[in-house]
Amino acid sequence: MKMRFQGVAASFMVAGAVFAGQAMAQSATAPVTVENAWVRAPVTGQKATGAFMRMTAKEDQRLVRAESPVAGVTEVHEMVMEGNVMRMHAISGLDLPAGKPVELKPGSYHVMLMDLKKPLEKGSSIPLTLVFQDPKGAQSQLQLQVPVTDQPATTGAHSMKSGHSH
Repeated sequence: MKMRFQGVAASFMVAGAVFAGQAMAQSATAPVTVENAWVRAPVTGQKATGAFMRMTAKEDQRLVRAESPVAGVTEVHEMVMEGNVMRMHAISGLDLPAGKPVELKPGSYHVMLMDLKKPLEKGSSIPLTLVFQDPKGAQSQLQLQVPVTDQPATTGAHSMKSGHSH
């Protein structure tokens, strides 16, 4: 019995250290801060949706990719007016100038989640990984847990379950 308790306690200590390390990595060394991230709750039967947020880079960065296990395809998109028609298309990357907030919002830049593997329930959250590249070509990842909702997030930053890795 004592061994089992020590094993459980050790597991909690390791998990706590990993969580604390991820939170510290995000706040201390992550190249990009993400605020007010949210995913639009899709209507029943809809196989695609968008993720939106505000990103601020400490130094020049470029958002080059996004990934999520809930979607068959995850892309960075832009919506633009062509004549009188709003068109959406994938882009190879999105520049994040140092210190300037860049908004991903409906009708503009966003992360598109397509070929959803299961319904996304309002009130749940999904994992989303953002991949950034600095001017020298070095890449870093930011892992988020993003809430699924029908309206924009208005307070707070990304989930504390965020992590950072190279």
